[in-house]
Amino acid sequence: MIHREDKDGTALLRLEHGKVQALDLELLEDIQRAFNEIGRSNARAVVLTGTGGSFSAGVDLFRVVDGGRAYIERFLPALNDALLALLRCPRPIVAALNGHAIAGGCVFAGACDWRVMANGKGRVGVPELAVGVPFPVLAFEVMRWSTPVEHLRELIYGGATFPVNDALARGLIDEIVEPDALLPRALAIAAQLGSIPAQSFALAKQEMNAPVFETLERSGAHERRVVETWCQPETIAAIRAYLDRVVGKSK
Repeated sequence: MIHREDKDGTALLRLEHGKVQALDLELLEDIQRAFNEIGRSNARAVVLTGTGGSFSAGVDLFRVVDGGRAYIERFLPALNDALLALLRCPRPIVAALNGHAIAGGCVFAGACDWRVMANGKGRVGVPELAVGVPFPVLAFEVMRWSTPVEHLRELIYGGATFPVNDALARGLIDEIVEPDALLPRALAIAAQLGSIPAQSFALAKQEMNAPVFETLERSGAHERRVVETWCQPETIAAIRAYLDRVVGKSK
């Protein structure tokens, strides 16, 4: 599900899972494993990208509906663990957004240190509340940390997804390049960041992410309410309705 190539000291990780790199339990476990391995490797930096027209279209909602509570109670902790693997990775991570970065895909892009997006039809945003599910604490904190404050309410409450230029204007991405320049540009940024002395970069990244970790440490009771809300029949019904409306084929 994750293909790795080594490019002059940078690890290029490509998500390859279904048509849109939907986040399910197995992909999240692979993401965590891949980034834990990066931390033990000689790679100086990482580029994370997707396949086809999507970086990641977010959570596999069909698996959530089909699996119910038993699946959700495994999936949400795995989502946290995968995000933490990015946030705790001491190496610079550049997101090369080849297409849609929706919901969890947007959150994973936000957990990277720089975000380059290919010009085109890809959209970026977090429609969690439009789906009817609450944000897990860590996912919310990543968006709070990575989004300019003046755009956060629109992003969270509005639940919209934005085309490339609007995503840039709202600070959801850092730059736009033409599709054929995406990986060369991402690799160049990764090389630049990777040239910083490793310990200095790691300490700066640790300080940058410190508010996220501090909030997560205090959030146990709230996180349990989030998990319980995801498991409620009315939440599952809201997800089904969203899939019927947007995809047209929920069970």
